[in-house]
Amino acid sequence: MQNATPEKIIEISHLKNYLGQQWVHKDVNMTINRGEILAIVGGSGSGKTTIIRSILMLQKPTSGTIKVFGEDLSKISRDRAKEIRQRWGMLFQQGALFSSLTLLENVMFPLQEFSNISHNLQTEIAKLKISLSGLPLTSLNKYPSELSGGMRKRAALARAIILDPELLFLDEPTAGLDPNGAEAFDDMILELRNNLGLTIVMVTHDLDSLWQVADRVAFLADGKVIASEPMQQLIHHPHPAIQSFFGGRRGQVSRQQSRTNDDKE
Repeated sequence: MQNATPEKIIEISHLKNYLGQQWVHKDVNMTINRGEILAIVGGSGSGKTTIIRSILMLQKPTSGTIKVFGEDLSKISRDRAKEIRQRWGMLFQQGALFSSLTLLENVMFPLQEFSNISHNLQTEIAKLKISLSGLPLTSLNKYPSELSGGMRKRAALARAIILDPELLFLDEPTAGLDPNGAEAFDDMILELRNNLGLTIVMVTHDLDSLWQVADRVAFLADGKVIASEPMQQLIHHPHPAIQSFFGGRRGQVSRQQSRTNDDKE
């Protein structure tokens, strides 16, 4: 029996972006399948975050097509765009929490904006998502300034999943975390994907995350995706940009750690 064809959640075709008097993207083609974790990597200025912004409809592409859930984002109405936005969540690199709101109020905010359910039910849902994100309920009434960096990341993640999204975007999710905190965050991403059936797109420079979390890694260079493969295959790709990116000392250490983990398994 043949395996069913994966459902494409995101399809990017011939995407071009002209910014700052230069072509950031010349011909980006990419697909993300339901249930997978795809990481986007590349050198500085390769346009990783710009791709995310284009998908999120925060920035209009110069040309090309982006389909999400089978719908061409350039052809949908404003009301339909609002409906689609409620089917995804976004974790920004710095968390983007409201400094004047408590942890609980920050997480509840999307429910207050996009739902008509009672305040009590909103509170209970927010508490559940906060617990799923690994935060103690004793921190509900703390303000962002009273939380550690790791706790702010988890709070932002709880807010990103509050509307039960199908699709989750993560921008440098482990940046600024110590090694133990980054490893715990990676584990949580995998648990959320498995438990909630999420499709995840992440931008990261964390080599350990690429090995441990990503199903595929899309490498950006020369204004396009030059490879989109599991890490075990990607590191052997002959393109000079890929060899340079993963060929340094940190890349070699990460590669050796992965081999050690595979041997233990």
